Amino acid sequence: MDISNSDRAKVLIQALPYIQKYAGQTIVVKYGGNAMISPELKEAVMSDIVLMRLVGINVVLVHGGGPEISDMLKKINKESKFINGLRVTDQETIDIVQMVLAGKVNKSLTQLMENHGGKAIGLCGLDGRMIMAEKKITSEDLGYVGEIVEVNTKVITDATSQGYIPIIATVAGGYKGEVYNINADIAAAQIAAKLGALKLILMTDIRGLLKDKNDEKTLIPVVNVSEVPMLKKEGIISGGMIPKIDCCVEAVRQGVKRTHIIDGRIAHSILIEMFSDEGIGTMFY
Repeated sequence: MDISNSDRAKVLIQALPYIQKYAGQTIVVKYGGNAMISPELKEAVMSDIVLMRLVGINVVLVHGGGPEISDMLKKINKESKFINGLRVTDQETIDIVQMVLAGKVNKSLTQLMENHGGKAIGLCGLDGRMIMAEKKITSEDLGYVGEIVEVNTKVITDATSQGYIPIIATVAGGYKGEVYNINADIAAAQIAAKLGALKLILMTDIRGLLKDKNDEKTLIPVVNVSEVPMLKKEGIISGGMIPKIDCCVEAVRQGVKRTHIIDGRIAHSILIEMFSDEGIGTMFY
């Protein structure tokens, strides 16, 4: 799409107050869904984050990689099994999770960010004892699925202070040498809270919170966290949205000023949220 130089100038002028507001602040982005699969959307996300870093924002990228893990398990003829949305993770599976998330996915994202001119460093929860966890106890045994006990942010802040964009894979360490699989939304919320981030942005494959899940025109743009129990009671927050929104609520309660669920299927959705008057998706405060 061709736009005039005048229109470009107007876009920059509209963004200026936001650039001034966010400079020096920390923003945590949880990256997943279709934005992580589509090559075009991956390029857009990387360029968005590089731009944010160049205008002085400390961006921390937390990623999952469920489809890649399932693909690798399929290659070794191992079936993926889920209970309440959580992957059952036996010893063989946790080895695959660590290899795929902290290896292939993390390093490919780091390289892609570098190719876009970013100064990136790939990390996982095992580095610097960043994410420490214990076994998640549920009615059915999930294996090596972890519950976060503590988040140590020094390795993250050391990286951002040197101008790096940390890209974090969500595997965690146990206190007896175990490795645990951690839900990326939960990890991103805990990291954002511990860093005192101004914003947590969760990229998803939907517009945001909808009054009618079958009608994208019913987007609810702003939610006070005190309204969440009633929205659950009314069935507006249901199914797979419950854990995502619980992460947003928990992050706000732990001091993150704003959390956002945005549509990662829209190119440059992060920039639209960060630097425009109208924003995008649903904001929780």
